[in-house]
Amino acid sequence: MPYVPINLPSGVYKNGTEMQAKGRWHDCNLVRWNEGAMQPIRGWSQRGSATTIGKARRMRTWTDNSNNRRTAIGTSSRLYIYTENGTQHDITPVNFTTGFDDATVGTGFGNFTYGTVNYGTQRPDGGTLIPATTWSLDNWGEYLVGCSNRDGKVYQWTGTPSSKAAVITQAPTSNQALVVTEERALMLIGAGGDRKRIQWSDLEDNTDWSPSATNQSGSFNITGAGELLNGIRVKGQILILSTVDAYAASYVGLPFVYSVDRVGSNCGVASTNSSVATDSFCCWFGRGGFFIYDGMVKPLTSDVSDYVFSDFNSSQRSKVYGFNNSANSEIWWFYPSSSSNEVNRYVAWNYKENHWIVGELARTCASDKGTFENPLMVGADNKLYEHETGYTYTGESTGVFAESAPYQIDQPQGRLMNVLSVIPDEKTLGDVTATFKVRNYPTSPEISYGAFALTNPTDVRFKAREVKFRIDTARNTDWRVGIMQMFVKAGGGRG
Repeated sequence: MPYVPINLPSGVYKNGTEMQAKGRWHDCNLVRWNEGAMQPIRGWSQRGSATTIGKARRMRTWTDNSNNRRTAIGTSSRLYIYTENGTQHDITPVNFTTGFDDATVGTGFGNFTYGTVNYGTQRPDGGTLIPATTWSLDNWGEYLVGCSNRDGKVYQWTGTPSSKAAVITQAPTSNQALVVTEERALMLIGAGGDRKRIQWSDLEDNTDWSPSATNQSGSFNITGAGELLNGIRVKGQILILSTVDAYAASYVGLPFVYSVDRVGSNCGVASTNSSVATDSFCCWFGRGGFFIYDGMVKPLTSDVSDYVFSDFNSSQRSKVYGFNNSANSEIWWFYPSSSSNEVNRYVAWNYKENHWIVGELARTCASDKGTFENPLMVGADNKLYEHETGYTYTGESTGVFAESAPYQIDQPQGRLMNVLSVIPDEKTLGDVTATFKVRNYPTSPEISYGAFALTNPTDVRFKAREVKFRIDTARNTDWRVGIMQMFVKAGGGRG
């Protein structure tokens, strides 16, 4: 009567069919793996009592020269500053153009070329997709600079909570996004209403935009397909992503100032805020797959891409948001499933151990730890949360669990096996429960046994060839699950 170890690789595999994921974890929510051991993702608590007006689509945290920790949040209609304790200040610029919480398809007046259809004729169902309003935020020294893709102006906030952000003098308008370069130029993406144009200020002077013999301001127009969506700092460069291609801007000094080269094709980014940079690479949620840039652009192989992109509301792709959860070596992306107009799921890649996790969590923007001890995120409920703290999961209804695809226990193959008991491998017995799901054939009805409160050993008593194994949290605590074992013996016949 052998012991059969339940030894599954870290992370989930959700490409293809369930049977193709045999011997792997196939689904999870709010769990992660570290060095082979499964553990819960820590919970969250609300930070302050304020809520935002409009959906938050960008967050940035930093410490100013007076050692004040700041959080900036841009929504469809407001720009906010939060102090260390979560007190909210509205710094929305005067005459700011309010945007949209949701992406919409423009089919009305002004959304088609003049003369497209006859006067009085109903327009076709299908027009220009107007994205949800997003922000790009960065720091000009201790000051905050920002741009909303709907409003298009470039703003600066100089650090006084009671003051509003103000337009930067002489800066172009109708911009898509911005980024501050390592050389201290303010670079605009989709500048001046031209979605193929990159424009930058003089170094150290974000009010000087007219090229001359005495400054280093300038511009560049890409010739490739697609519209520019964002720019992000990578090591020694600015990576600029469009709906189709990728470009790298490198500082070369006068007379050209920045050299811009195309470094990737057919690798378009999903949204303004779906690219994430680390010290050694940048990766992004694209239009049908994930991509990575480490000097060259490559597809990022994913064990869950089929699941993510086959159940993704692409009309709301402008809401996809990524951030680096550096303490756990994970890149997270929040995105809307096909049944939701708002962000309701996440997918994350552990770049240290190269595995993937998925789950449900309605967060519209986030910021890594560093300025603050833990990551900060804004929920679809417009509240600010501190994450990776404690084991309270306010508003979460799906549960904390991991479930495998079918796991083969019959030896030789085809023989029914009696599973008599389970020997748990837990840090503390009783922190999780185990459920076993069995069926004779892939299309047969599934029978569940459990959930079992685990003891050492745990009597279970069922018969199967293959079994799906599910772990659910029983206590909101810092549990660990390793390699459990099933005690089995050969059953009667092949069935």
